[in-house]
Amino acid sequence: MVRSKKSIKDHVEALASREPAFAGVLKKHGMPEPRVSDRGAQTLLRTIVGQQVSVAAARSMWAKLEAAFGSPPDLKKLLAASDEDLRAAGMSRQKSGYIRSLAELVLSGELDLEKLPEDDEEAIALLTKIKGIGRWSAEIYLLFAEGRADVFPAGDLAVMVELGRLMGLDEKPSEKQLRALAEAWRPYRGAAAVLAWHSYNSAVL
Repeated sequence: MVRSKKSIKDHVEALASREPAFAGVLKKHGMPEPRVSDRGAQTLLRTIVGQQVSVAAARSMWAKLEAAFGSPPDLKKLLAASDEDLRAAGMSRQKSGYIRSLAELVLSGELDLEKLPEDDEEAIALLTKIKGIGRWSAEIYLLFAEGRADVFPAGDLAVMVELGRLMGLDEKPSEKQLRALAEAWRPYRGAAAVLAWHSYNSAVL
């Protein structure tokens, strides 16, 4: 789990005891705060709405979606909506397709977000059936909405850059290289990603 202060502390300290670079992050920047998303369709819907737009634009689009389809937006209404209805709420044709894909999978019961498979790879495979939800989005969902301790978003640019720097690599590792490197951090790879973001964001500030 990486969704509570205690679980973050336990997992980060376990990593720091194994890897001096992580101990250095803790000493320099302190303990990262837990980050929590709600489990369920609304978090994935927000992910779709927020793709490839600024935070301010995503906030505005979400407000329009709620005004038109309820707060939180009703999946049945979204599935039944026309392209014109969704466009009026600020959704592009592409995002409209993604939203319908999510609504259809959830409403049909093919995707039960309350009972995702315990195996992380199986859960990722199921989540990525949603159009517009790739591996990274699925991993972020499992990490912060479900608190899965060993999910590792190795394709995240900040995670790549910062872990490459912390581990003393000459250049940014590829996703494949980073996954191989992270095998030594099981079963706390989620906390390794959290530490990487903590270090990266603290360095930027």
